[in-house]
Amino acid sequence: MPEADEVDDEEEMPLSLRLSIADTLTLGNATCGFMAVYFTTTGILIPHLTGNDESTGMARHSAATAVILMLCAAVFDLFDGLVARKLRSSPMGAELDNLSDLISFGLAPAYFVLVYGMVADDAHQRVAAVGAIVVLLAVVLRLARFSCVTVKDGTFQGMPSPFGALTVVSIVLLELPFVATLMAIIGTAWLMVSRVEYPKPRGRLAVAMLSWIVLSMGLLAAWAFDAPSGQLLLQTGCALQLVMGAVIPLFATARRVNNFRDNRREARAAQLP
Repeated sequence: MPEADEVDDEEEMPLSLRLSIADTLTLGNATCGFMAVYFTTTGILIPHLTGNDESTGMARHSAATAVILMLCAAVFDLFDGLVARKLRSSPMGAELDNLSDLISFGLAPAYFVLVYGMVADDAHQRVAAVGAIVVLLAVVLRLARFSCVTVKDGTFQGMPSPFGALTVVSIVLLELPFVATLMAIIGTAWLMVSRVEYPKPRGRLAVAMLSWIVLSMGLLAAWAFDAPSGQLLLQTGCALQLVMGAVIPLFATARRVNNFRDNRREARAAQLP
């Protein structure tokens, strides 16, 4: 009988490791993050280190491609959760999601910041490296807390890592002075590990987020191919990304304050004779 139980366990093991559709989307997320690092290295860092003076156009194309890949990773991250809720996810689903998010929204944007510190004229490489480490650790801590802490349904505690990653690269693409860029990056990292509430992208909000990602891809493509006003359009999109990162939690905070006031009014009304 014990031998029969061992055989059954061995037959059931592959079933628990079988990938679902949601898991496949999650792996697509990780692949996009890795390829973003690849294009950042081959198209921006290596030409800079080799002193290729004719690499400006290639660097622009590679930077746009890297950010578009991060946007694609955000799309995969958005849909793998929806598919997992509608269909099913394997027992590895949550772990795969965290590991993929770490690559696409932790390593890729942190590496983008690091390379920025090496190629920008007014940047300081070692200080930029510190900023990159802060971004990476913020995402690590945020993902670890997400796995351990239960929050109320419909909200995230802290800026979601995909939104944080896109905000970080938007700050870099704005080409602000180095000190302002570094402070904004550190501020974004703080928002990711803070207790500020962000709504989960569901329903209309998910559609709005997907539309914004598609629009951002278009802005990046226009900038990469040097379209008329492409630089202005890209900077406008990056500025809107920063504004949304700061404004969205204000709405959540205002809603929480209003709910608190309504509860106090109801409590006072219940105490009246």
